[in-house]
Amino acid sequence: MSEPSKLHLDARTFQLSVNRRAFLGHAAYGLGGLALACLLDPGLLRGAPAEAPVGRWEGVVHPPHFPIRAKRVIHLCMAGGPSHLESFDYKPELKRLNGQPFPDSFTKGQQLAQLQNTKLKARGPFCEFKPWGACGQQISRLFPHIGGIADEICVIRSLHTEQINHDPAHAFMNTGTRLKGRPSMGSWLLYGLGAETEELPGFVVLTSAGRSGLQPISARQWSSGFLPSRFQGILFQSKGDAVHYVGNPEGVCQSTQRQVIEEVNRLNGLRAEAQPDPEIQTRISQYEMAFRMQTSVPELTDFRKESPATLDLYGVQHPGDGSFASNCLMARRLAERGVRFIQLYHRAWDHHSEIEKDMPGAAQDVDQACAALIQDLKQRGLLQDTLVIWGGEFGRTPMGQGSGRDHHILAFSVWMAGGGIKGGMSWGQTDELGYHYVDNDQAMDVHDLHATMLYLCGIDHTRLTYRFQGRDFRLTDVGGHIVKGIVA
Repeated sequence: MSEPSKLHLDARTFQLSVNRRAFLGHAAYGLGGLALACLLDPGLLRGAPAEAPVGRWEGVVHPPHFPIRAKRVIHLCMAGGPSHLESFDYKPELKRLNGQPFPDSFTKGQQLAQLQNTKLKARGPFCEFKPWGACGQQISRLFPHIGGIADEICVIRSLHTEQINHDPAHAFMNTGTRLKGRPSMGSWLLYGLGAETEELPGFVVLTSAGRSGLQPISARQWSSGFLPSRFQGILFQSKGDAVHYVGNPEGVCQSTQRQVIEEVNRLNGLRAEAQPDPEIQTRISQYEMAFRMQTSVPELTDFRKESPATLDLYGVQHPGDGSFASNCLMARRLAERGVRFIQLYHRAWDHHSEIEKDMPGAAQDVDQACAALIQDLKQRGLLQDTLVIWGGEFGRTPMGQGSGRDHHILAFSVWMAGGGIKGGMSWGQTDELGYHYVDNDQAMDVHDLHATMLYLCGIDHTRLTYRFQGRDFRLTDVGGHIVKGIVA
């Protein structure tokens, strides 16, 4: 047998060859090559030119992938999971079976939350439904004002999700995954389209609380995740000053404040030249934004120019009182001023017990203001390019849990309006007991909802990506279908 070629190295020989001397020897060739290259072109070792000053973010989608129907989104998030069976999904058969054993054929092998391994009984809706509008949508009498705008909304009754507990379900609804550290849909939209304003954040969050069912909400629901932090949602206070410390302290005038910001930004710029980092650019832009907000926020929160008729329309008794009604009026004012994504959380819907007593109060908190928002946007010419989404993180079981209902993920209802959505229609349906969606052609999961939202905003959800840790991520992960049947 001939002697093996000296050019061939087996694994053991290669391992022994990688030592300190070999490394230094090979590195020397690299350093020598770099030195020669720099002699030929001295500019190779110069620092990268400083980035241009950070101004209004224009977005990465240029031109839009589709015609833009919605320039902004208002998400009315009913935190806690409102019962679809007492709101938008009329089930007379469930009412007939009230108190009787729930059919095993529906639940066998299905995931339940707190009702696992318990004796299941049907719980019929405690309220009446009626047809509303020219379209004849069946909507609960708990929501008479929303019933009054039935011809403006599209009720989706076949939405389903993957997460059965509140916090991961909120995360899934907001980010498309239960995993922490992923960007929220508002952050994705702001990253894709940019902001229409330099005076206010492009993504604003407001919260309010009901009298019961107070489901906690974590700040990760409006986080920018691995996107630069300039795209995260900014929580405005619903009561008192919308932004803390928005004014200058006593003795500091506007010109002095401007000088301080310019000097801080100069130092940040020097740091950015030495170490390119998107967070440094974010810091610069946020200082500039904070300075402009000293003027824009007081004007935004001054409701004195709103007419008494407008305040009455929303049911606002004391502007800025922290109520959902006041937040809805604030949402319209934010939309007028170019904010891209506005999210209103109302924490009032976690009805594991006393649903007959507590859900009417939650409905009363939001019903008038939601309808008023649609009407107000329409009369101002804003509804046609503002997408409004109403709904919770999941629904409620058609089986009783004591005097309430448990979490339910296999079917629940949301509604959408404006921004290219067909009004006066419904999409999808559930079985006769409201347990599961029944038509796969009109089924809609959370990824489909996100894909459709981005489509209405002119974005192809498969092309809005961000590379992180070697992988291209997107809001819809590897799923999502555009539901064009609800698009006008």
